[in-house]
Amino acid sequence: MISSRVALRRAGHIRWSSQPRFTARRQWARYNSDSSKERAHRQGGNPFVRAAVYAGVFGLAAAGAYYYPELKEGFSTEQEAIEPSKAQPRFEKSRRQPMSKEDNRDIISSQHLQVKNSWEHPGVYAWGSNSGKVIDPESNDKYVKLPRRISFFNDQILRDLKLTQSFGAAVNEKGDLIQWGLGFSSSDPKPVTTLRGKDLAKIEVSTDRIIALSRKGDVYSVPSSRDDLEGGVKETRQKSSWSLWSSTGKEAINFRNLTPSGLGWGERVIDISSGLEHCIMLTSKGRVFTAASSAIAYPSKGQMGIAGLTWETRPKGPYDQPHELLSLKGFEATAIASGDYHSVILDKLGRIFSFGDNTFGQLGFTMDSGLPYATTPSMIPVDKLYAASGMVPKVTSIKAGGTNTFFTVDASAPTTAVESRSMVPAKRMPGTTSDLWVCGQGVAGTLGTGKWTHVSTAPTKIKALSSLFEFDEETNKNVPIKLKALSVGSTHCAAVMDNITKTNTSSSGSENETNWGADVLFWGGNEYYQLGTGKRTNMNTPTYIGPLDGGEGDANKRREGEMHRLCLTPKQTVRIGEGGKGRKVTLEQKVECGRLVTGVYSAV
Repeated sequence: MISSRVALRRAGHIRWSSQPRFTARRQWARYNSDSSKERAHRQGGNPFVRAAVYAGVFGLAAAGAYYYPELKEGFSTEQEAIEPSKAQPRFEKSRRQPMSKEDNRDIISSQHLQVKNSWEHPGVYAWGSNSGKVIDPESNDKYVKLPRRISFFNDQILRDLKLTQSFGAAVNEKGDLIQWGLGFSSSDPKPVTTLRGKDLAKIEVSTDRIIALSRKGDVYSVPSSRDDLEGGVKETRQKSSWSLWSSTGKEAINFRNLTPSGLGWGERVIDISSGLEHCIMLTSKGRVFTAASSAIAYPSKGQMGIAGLTWETRPKGPYDQPHELLSLKGFEATAIASGDYHSVILDKLGRIFSFGDNTFGQLGFTMDSGLPYATTPSMIPVDKLYAASGMVPKVTSIKAGGTNTFFTVDASAPTTAVESRSMVPAKRMPGTTSDLWVCGQGVAGTLGTGKWTHVSTAPTKIKALSSLFEFDEETNKNVPIKLKALSVGSTHCAAVMDNITKTNTSSSGSENETNWGADVLFWGGNEYYQLGTGKRTNMNTPTYIGPLDGGEGDANKRREGEMHRLCLTPKQTVRIGEGGKGRKVTLEQKVECGRLVTGVYSAV
């Protein structure tokens, strides 16, 4: 056993010694100095220094161990905040099984439901400032943020509607005047029928009066206050020339007759417009008259269109007597519009004339004289707006309100024969485009151009509502989308688009065939929630708002939380009432932008 171990050790020793050996040459650092300090340094230095270093190291380690949990938690929280949250998939809810064909249409289309409700429940919706209890006479809410029905007008159809912050006025289906609000009566602001039997067709409002136009062409000035209505001198009732039984005597309320005298045979007033202190009247012969429309102040900013006319120089007679604009003689006017202190006229050739206050450039041109207003009509140079494009413009409509003027233009350009042959009908663009132009103040976004312009020196195009097209399946062509209506308030506006609508869906059609109305967009000042967005932010570009019922109808059809836009029902002859079982009438929905208040009503 011992010999075996010795043999193994010898074998290992022989094997190790037989392998080649490699040696490396090493060099060691040598110190020339042999001082005591360097020897102490090589031996470890001062013991007090070593103790301080060790104490610092142990202190840092202890502090790290103590604060580590808090630092770790802070870093993890910051990392979690930086990391984006994972998207959670949301699946579409199962659609409720429809009970009928009509129920299926209500489920799949919000606009179909809006059109249906406008026929079954006609009335008036309003929102904005309620300080004068115009929107809700029984509520103390200062603002109404979303559309709310005025209960007095439930299931009623109106001829016209005007709303201000202090009082409201409407013409019912019979042509009678209805007034309400704290500006009408501080003790009872509820709606009351005041002027009866005049067959009114349209109304306008000034600071303190209502200018009304009858279907016969008579113009009346009615006080907005109930005290002024019931007091004062009442006119004698005029006996009708064709009726033997018409009553005579004094009128029930106090109002004034503003119908121009000296009208020609068959000539009558066909349109009216009013600012805060003046009103404009257009006759069937294209003549234009202006008159004072307020009992508080006489027009003094040139808005009457007559040079040198002031309170001191006015002719003898009533202060509110009409004056013909002789400077427009020879120009056949077709449309009129007025802002707070300025006036706009459109003639049959598409030329625009403006006069009055021009503080914010609302007349559409700059004043050479340096004055802030123009006392006589001057033409807006519309041709210059299209000089660079080579298109031929023609103004088709005008609107004004507050300190702004709007006008629509149809601009046409000839198409070459090569373009007509090279493109199929479905891809050809129309030869005419429709544009909307604006001038005046835009600090609240009223210009709608996307900018907060304080003063405009020339008209600006609202690109969001200009040069729009849509494809018409019936004609297989692209057609321009024009403006059907434009309502201008003191600081905000609404545009109803003349897009393709459908309101003739019948019971024999497909269950997926639905009705839809016209798009409507709002922009401008929103300090009193008059835009209907539910927020208080001004909008400098046109925007959509939600349905009038606030989405209640959509919620009933399992469309909670979905975003749907308001559409207005175009003119259609239907049976109104629940289920279409009421009387047959021709009606449509219209929008009215007033002074810090907005309304949508069913119009006959």
